[in-house]
Amino acid sequence: MDEKQRHDKGMAVRRAVLGDAHVDRAQANRTELTSEFQDLITRYAWGEIWTRPGLPRHIRSLLTIMAMIALNREEELALHLRAAANNGVTRDEIKEVLLQAAIYCGVPAANSAFRLAQEVFQKIDQEQS
Repeated sequence: MDEKQRHDKGMAVRRAVLGDAHVDRAQANRTELTSEFQDLITRYAWGEIWTRPGLPRHIRSLLTIMAMIALNREEELALHLRAAANNGVTRDEIKEVLLQAAIYCGVPAANSAFRLAQEVFQKIDQEQS
């Protein structure tokens, strides 16, 4: 796959997982400073890793949620909690990941993740009603 193909495949997966609105905002907010970074994550995170056949997107979402908890990256965690439903991840599965995080990432990290998940789910529910 050449770089353009990788970018195109990455953009398709990025839109499928994160949603058009998020990706459109990210693209609209590109600057001279961030443009190359946006291209990098589209090609490599989304076009190289998320397109690999070894794991389904469902599992990749759960792993990403766990990684964001471990790294204490609330902004990215909120993004991936919201996006997980696009990959068929249920709230019960997310709860199980958060419980697992309590053991492997620490109770404070899981406590923050549960709080954030509750906020994200409440916003989603409000948007849907």
